[in-house]
Amino acid sequence: MLDVLHREPEALTAGQVQRLLGGGLAYSTVVTTLARLHDKRVLTRMAVGRAFAYRPAADPSGLAARRMHQVLADGPDRTQVLTRFVGQLAEGDAALLRTLLQALPQDGSPEPPERD
Repeated sequence: MLDVLHREPEALTAGQVQRLLGGGLAYSTVVTTLARLHDKRVLTRMAVGRAFAYRPAADPSGLAARRMHQVLADGPDRTQVLTRFVGQLAEGDAALLRTLLQALPQDGSPEPPERD
């Protein structure tokens, strides 16, 4: 369902999502799933007539980052979770993480990395 919403430039109603999925799911299943994703803040929604139109709250990378933050927040010990995560990174990913951390502004606010 998220793939369908990410491909479309406009917000979609449950009926539109159902059609784009090929109609294999019941309308009520699509509505329930969209509502749950909205409750989890994965989707945003706006009223369109008597229905809602949904769109992703972030791009796929942003949603993955949100999941990572949630896992970290839910972990029993942040230091241990981060230590084990960093310890299991491939060397290229570890180098990228070092570069990104060094590029953070002094106040710690996130700044998107520059693209080549």
